[in-house]
Amino acid sequence: MRIRMRAPEERIFALAADVERWPQLLPHYRYVRRLPALYGERRFAMGARRGLIPLRWEAIQRPRPAERTIEFSHVGGVTRGMEVAWRLEPVDGAVEVSIEHELRTRWPLFGRLVASFVEAVAGRTLGRIKTLAESHP
Repeated sequence: MRIRMRAPEERIFALAADVERWPQLLPHYRYVRRLPALYGERRFAMGARRGLIPLRWEAIQRPRPAERTIEFSHVGGVTRGMEVAWRLEPVDGAVEVSIEHELRTRWPLFGRLVASFVEAVAGRTLGRIKTLAESHP
């Protein structure tokens, strides 16, 4: 999943990395709570909605500004084992932002169902980040 944004890369990265503010910025997010973590990790309990269906999971976030990536490892909930990577790539005066998901499961049908929910949430997230990044003065 990808979208092109016409905003400074630093602004886009800041919005995408600031998950603790997502419930105020992204209407489909119900909560994001910082959790205790080992080794200085950034671990969060997160909840969003896909339509009327509430979703929740735990993830470790690894922002890597020098690499233009933000990685998430899902460590709790039905998406446990999912690896997510946000990538920002400057292209023709804009920034191409992509979100890649990889979920390995022993049950392919279940994995496809979970992937469809994740893609819907990710699409809304990208769209809202685009709106916020491009509307900032």
